[in-house]
Amino acid sequence: MKKNDNTMFDKKDVGKKVELKGWVAKKRNLGGLLFIDLRDRSGIIQLVVKPEHKDYETASNLKSESVIRATGTIVERESKNPKLKTGEIEVIVEELEVYSMANDLPFEITEDTTALEDTRLKYRYLDLRRNSLKEKIMQRSRLMHIIRNFFYEEGFVEVETPVLCKSTPEGARDYLVPSRVNHGKFYALPQSPQIFKQLLMVGGMEKYFQIAKCFRDEDLRADRQPEFTQVDLEMSFVEEEDVMDTTERLLAKVWKEMKGVDLKLPLPKIKYDDAIRLYGSDKPDLRFGMEILSLNSIFQKTEFTVFQNVLKEKGEISAIVARNCADHYSRKEIDKLTEYVKTYRASGLAWLKYTEHDFSGSIRKVVTDEELEQIKKECAIEENDILFIVADKYEVAKTSLGALRTKLGKELGLIDKENDKLLWVVDFPSFEWSEEENRFVACHHPFTAPKEEDIDKLLTDKAHCYSKAYDIVINGYEAGGGSIRIHRADVQAKMFESLGFTPEQAKEKFGFFLEAFQYGTPPHGGLALGLDRLTMLLTGTDNIRDVIAFPKTASASCLMSECPNQVEEKQLKELGIQLRGKEE
Repeated sequence: MKKNDNTMFDKKDVGKKVELKGWVAKKRNLGGLLFIDLRDRSGIIQLVVKPEHKDYETASNLKSESVIRATGTIVERESKNPKLKTGEIEVIVEELEVYSMANDLPFEITEDTTALEDTRLKYRYLDLRRNSLKEKIMQRSRLMHIIRNFFYEEGFVEVETPVLCKSTPEGARDYLVPSRVNHGKFYALPQSPQIFKQLLMVGGMEKYFQIAKCFRDEDLRADRQPEFTQVDLEMSFVEEEDVMDTTERLLAKVWKEMKGVDLKLPLPKIKYDDAIRLYGSDKPDLRFGMEILSLNSIFQKTEFTVFQNVLKEKGEISAIVARNCADHYSRKEIDKLTEYVKTYRASGLAWLKYTEHDFSGSIRKVVTDEELEQIKKECAIEENDILFIVADKYEVAKTSLGALRTKLGKELGLIDKENDKLLWVVDFPSFEWSEEENRFVACHHPFTAPKEEDIDKLLTDKAHCYSKAYDIVINGYEAGGGSIRIHRADVQAKMFESLGFTPEQAKEKFGFFLEAFQYGTPPHGGLALGLDRLTMLLTGTDNIRDVIAFPKTASASCLMSECPNQVEEKQLKELGIQLRGKEE
């Protein structure tokens, strides 16, 4: 009997002769008997080689991770192992063949390995043999299968869009690919299939999806990679609710099949402005409370100069309350939190503790008793609470406290990790101010439809224009986002103008796209889910590299294949490229 899945065998198979193939996970010599843990993708089964066996010496010399084939008979184990699926049986080896003998390993293949991540990334093919990592990659495969089945059942058409595209502005930095045939010209790897999926709607496909590879040349972090995969969809003749409803049903199917959890639909929605006001983030983690509270009304008549100046400049005084935690934070710990909020441009962090029925803290002497009484009442302050306050520009006060809220939620163990919280953030601004470029840029992309009532404000009041855009947020992560697209040529032209494009520049960058819109364009909208991030959330890891078979490091390099690397001068000449030193 040949079976590639070790764990398909159990006690009912006792007496059967089997052929097994896999890796040597562990070897033990107990009184002459050799015990070998044979591992394949499904798990481990124990082999027994007796001293009189003709291949005993070969078996004795086996190194960990060598690949072997063994035939033998399944017997019941005397000493059973309840931790293994095959823990009630073992195989008495009758024939042994070594396919490949392994060298000494750079690190031990165990679940609790202490090897540094860089070492594991360099030998990723070894790291993938660890069950915890392998299981995440297999869960990713299962997730893709569920997603495809859902869309096929919903009548969507799967279409592959080009990987060699035209570089366009208004996004992250492109990865560029030089053209050998067309010297001096470049392709760009797609940041998303955005333009093509909209053209598919113009082409009458009506329902499109794709599990698409995307690329962005940007600074990396634990939940971001230079090349990533997204579940991309687009639909014709739809409004926001139609796209969100389809996405919700997809996620409900995923959560049911992968976690056995019934999501309660429809998912809650929160407007962008409210998310910033209450949580200081457009991707709030609602697995714990600690909402941001505004103290502006309390300090309208304050004599504290710092607060006075902030309110005069139409700024914001906001706070969060860490309940029953005043004794948890020493002055040294609070100083660390102060430095933390400064990384979010906050000028400082004020604080008040309430212990033994009285307040103490950094601003105790400059706040009146009446103001303290109002704080106690409006913030529902109780014994051993600590209040953290930021007074600054509105955005700075909210975002810095939002980051602090998330930090405290993790440090204080406030997050309910047993219950996922999914929600929609809706009504995003059409534009956001770029300090770097000193101008308004598109909050999402220049094809996002504005609210009907804001079309006339695109050129005159950018700060108060809102769009038909929506993000799906899961446990404090942006898991996906989308919008209804602009389908009217006049509105698209106005959007380009509002972003500073001349008609000539718009034609140069998007000419083929704009021309297509002259031949009948349906109203349409869509969404993209981050497959890597979704897998990360479903498998309970906070490192996106755990769910990608061959990921890049934080410096966008692959330690295993040693890329990016230098190329031969001949290749550069063929492309018409000459390298020069990096400019400071």
